[in-house]
Amino acid sequence: MTRMNIRKQLAEQPFFSGLSDEVLQYLSERAHEREIGKGDVLFRQGDPANSFYLLISGEVLIEIPAISGPSLEIQRLGRGKILGWSWLIPPYKWTFQARAEQDTKLLEFDGAAILAHCEEDPVFGYAVLKKFSALMSDRLEAARRKMMDEWNPPGFA
Repeated sequence: MTRMNIRKQLAEQPFFSGLSDEVLQYLSERAHEREIGKGDVLFRQGDPANSFYLLISGEVLIEIPAISGPSLEIQRLGRGKILGWSWLIPPYKWTFQARAEQDTKLLEFDGAAILAHCEEDPVFGYAVLKKFSALMSDRLEAARRKMMDEWNPPGFA
């Protein structure tokens, strides 16, 4: 995928709406295509986080691994969704695990370079932080709801 195609892809995604042309250009220059197969783990909880992803096709499951037994499914993400915010917040470790539910194509963004640019350019950094803070809130609320549904013992108010 060419830089021009990546830039166009970003401009068409709701997550990136409202960002200036300069921000979209910078982000597109720090992205590359990546493919993962069905069942592959994209990242594991606790591992170093230095990127984020835009799903182009396929489906990724966000989950919390269990000490024993099956993982707890938090969300399923498909085309056009953003995955990953742990690259932005210390200690820069993945909060959840992500696994492909089917063959998946993504754009992978260099979070370390983007984070460094956020520090250098506060206007850029604030624009990125506003977008990702909404994503963090959504993801954590989904985790809270799922845990309440799964771990709510009978009679618990």
